[in-house]
Amino acid sequence: MSSLNEILSFNDSFVKFKQYEPYITSKFPDKKIVILTCMDTRLVELLPKAMNMRNGDVKIVKSAGAQVSHPFGAIMRSILVAVYELKADEVYIIGHHDCGMSAIDPEVMIEHMIERGINSDIVNTVKYSGIDLVEWLRGFGDVSTSVLKSVDIIRNHPLMPKATPVHGLIMDPSTGKLDLLSDGNKYLSDNGITTSTSTE
Repeated sequence: MSSLNEILSFNDSFVKFKQYEPYITSKFPDKKIVILTCMDTRLVELLPKAMNMRNGDVKIVKSAGAQVSHPFGAIMRSILVAVYELKADEVYIIGHHDCGMSAIDPEVMIEHMIERGINSDIVNTVKYSGIDLVEWLRGFGDVSTSVLKSVDIIRNHPLMPKATPVHGLIMDPSTGKLDLLSDGNKYLSDNGITTSTSTE
């Protein structure tokens, strides 16, 4: 059964009784941070709570595995919009242990597509049109390596301001504990770059 009617019914009550009022804020992040994290259900409330973030504090971009899979894809575009247009001056990439993307088997996922009604001819057409479907759907083996790869893509992106700290972290989805993989401020300092946040 679809959850749509239940959601719309709750929403009517939410608006009618002005339950939105505690969440009113602007579109600009008060803490000037943009976070790329995973779409995992365990992080929906845990991640902001574990970082002491409230509504209005940060921009949060989500993708499967907290990955920047393409330097000119929608995820990278969202980060650039946050930095240039929405006043974010630090970037956090936060992966997590026990991530579903680490267990993705692309061949099995393609089988699931066919089982759910995607015609195998369409799958073959996609494969033969130059898209490496297996590689495109592939997850990652090690979350630390994946986070650091995304950090590297953002730090070295030709359109990213070089003085922007880009941090890499991993969260425990059971406790909310954060482990630092890469300190963006230290990276900039080690490379003789004054951070964009150090002038404020």
